[in-house]
Amino acid sequence: MQFDIAIRKKLQSGKRAFQLDVQLRSDCQRIVILGASGAGKSQTLKAIAGLTRPDSGHIRLGGTVLFDARAGIDLAPQARDLAYLFQDYALFPHLNVRQNVGFGLARGWRNPQASGPQAIVDHWLDAFGLAAVAHQFPDELSGGQCQRVALARALVAQPRALLLDEPFAALDLALRISMRSELDALQRRLQVPMLLITHDPEDARVLGDQVVELHEGVADARTTAP
Repeated sequence: MQFDIAIRKKLQSGKRAFQLDVQLRSDCQRIVILGASGAGKSQTLKAIAGLTRPDSGHIRLGGTVLFDARAGIDLAPQARDLAYLFQDYALFPHLNVRQNVGFGLARGWRNPQASGPQAIVDHWLDAFGLAAVAHQFPDELSGGQCQRVALARALVAQPRALLLDEPFAALDLALRISMRSELDALQRRLQVPMLLITHDPEDARVLGDQVVELHEGVADARTTAP
């Protein structure tokens, strides 16, 4: 079973409160969680990543238990071996492209070197067409290039799965179409399990082998054609 998720968590935002209740079991490699703003999508993703703790339930990926309330298992985010791509990409503005990608391999507090050979970093720079801008900084890049850098940084450590938080929301329509197509081709080539959250039905149509619809925190899973 690729994804086995059954979690509940009470959420409170000001005077609004609702119960997050997500039930998902799937062998699909491409899961899309679709819902309006405030439906609980980001909270679900954060729970899977270990950034928030569910009140009850379990989270298993590829047979590995990441969280189990009854068994007292709650792996730290670093131990879950997941790549989390934030909506704003969270690139380090003081690091160039090579350093940002290499940061996915870094241990401790030292920044990666600004230049110099590093075979695995070179591989991902080439894979994403970033070699020509390897010494540029995030504020010198286009929106599409920033997303490629963030994806390369996420994948360089060979994670168990890729979690994406509204990855196209900040892009204009033409770039959104292009980057959606690029991500589709990339995932099919690398076969990295992927869970993506979005409010855009087109993301779900293109990228979702299985779509989980969230409404007021409650999941409604439906299988779509591969």
